Amino acid sequence: MEETKTRSFRKTNPLRYAVGMFGTSIPINMFKTYAAFFYVDKLGLITTPKFALILFLYTFLDAIDNPVYGFLSDRTRTKWGRRRPWLLIGAPLLVLSFILFFNPPASLAAGSAFSYILLTYMLTGTLDSLINANYGALFPELFPTEAERAKTNAMRQVFQLIAMIISIALTPIITEKIGFATTAYIYGALAIVVIWFMTLGCHEDPEAMERPKPNLFKTILAIISNPKFWLYGITNAAFFAGLGLVQSGVPFYVKYHLKAGGIGTTVLLGVVIVSAILFIPVWVKIVKKITLMPAWRLALAVCAVGVIPLFFVGSLPVAAVCVILFGFGMGGVSTTMDIVAARILDEDKQKTGIPREGTYTSLIGILNKASGLFTSLAFLLVFQIYGFESGDNPGTAPDAASRFLTILFPIVIFVVCIIMSRFLKFEQDKPVKKAEE
Repeated sequence: MEETKTRSFRKTNPLRYAVGMFGTSIPINMFKTYAAFFYVDKLGLITTPKFALILFLYTFLDAIDNPVYGFLSDRTRTKWGRRRPWLLIGAPLLVLSFILFFNPPASLAAGSAFSYILLTYMLTGTLDSLINANYGALFPELFPTEAERAKTNAMRQVFQLIAMIISIALTPIITEKIGFATTAYIYGALAIVVIWFMTLGCHEDPEAMERPKPNLFKTILAIISNPKFWLYGITNAAFFAGLGLVQSGVPFYVKYHLKAGGIGTTVLLGVVIVSAILFIPVWVKIVKKITLMPAWRLALAVCAVGVIPLFFVGSLPVAAVCVILFGFGMGGVSTTMDIVAARILDEDKQKTGIPREGTYTSLIGILNKASGLFTSLAFLLVFQIYGFESGDNPGTAPDAASRFLTILFPIVIFVVCIIMSRFLKFEQDKPVKKAEE
């Protein structure tokens, strides 16, 4: 059987797979970073409490759709593979809903805006889950060794961060020139082209098609009874909640604390992302030096420390220098987190012999999207504590509100990450330590 697999399993070019991260990231990063700013501050069609409600409701949709997408992917058997059909079909649907979100009808009034925003937000979010469940499930299957994974994941994270430069850092400048609607069309077209290019170049393992199909309830029960799933999932979810708040809070922080224009948002987010890209090779060396798990925990700690200086600075140039440290930590988490997840998947496959990467990836995705609860709570607290309702009614202390959203609340979340990561351990770490000794 092993000889047959080696003979028939055509290897996927790591670069071809990695570039897919650019396509999956470019629309969703703009969506998550500027959704609140677009509708709450720029258009004023919705208040912060209502936007918090949208995030809250969407979290529960994600709790349902993620395991369904992953399970369907694991059970799919076609001549094109298990994951590829979902990626080819899902990409244009994701782009369509993304474009609709940033193209509200001209007749949309404040009273009817909530329903439209809720619907398009949920469609965009759930289709992003479909794409990521299948894209993420390909990773451990296409690249079975940790050396391959480290190399591929480093490239993948670079493409993700390049997408973030465009869709997060440069978006304020682009939208000032051509508007959010046209920007969404351009980002959407890029996403479809890149996702299809990646998908058509991936070669799934034919042996996986012959393995038993997983049972939904047994699979979910097995996964949720694994402590490592919870430890990794909660840590990852908390990290993405903190990162998401920093990203979505920066436009408010720049406007109300630094008193700078859209260029200030571009500068801060751009420095973070470029720093993360430049430090990825450094983190690869750190992982080799101190091994995977200590490197992952160190990166989380650096992120927590990295946002603290922003609370005290008062000018854009100083803030830009300070966020380099946060970018360093972000590069470290990007380099390590998917390899940690792949270890959990490997253990599960060795124990059961059933390939269920899709369900695992999607259930971890549920926990990641549960970060929306933290984000929802943060926006609600900004309204309750500081009275920040919208761009038209920012309350009496918008400066303090922006720092709470961008700095104080994320710090608390990053501390949760650090604590949870300390409890996640693997048996294979022990021989490494003995060998070093």
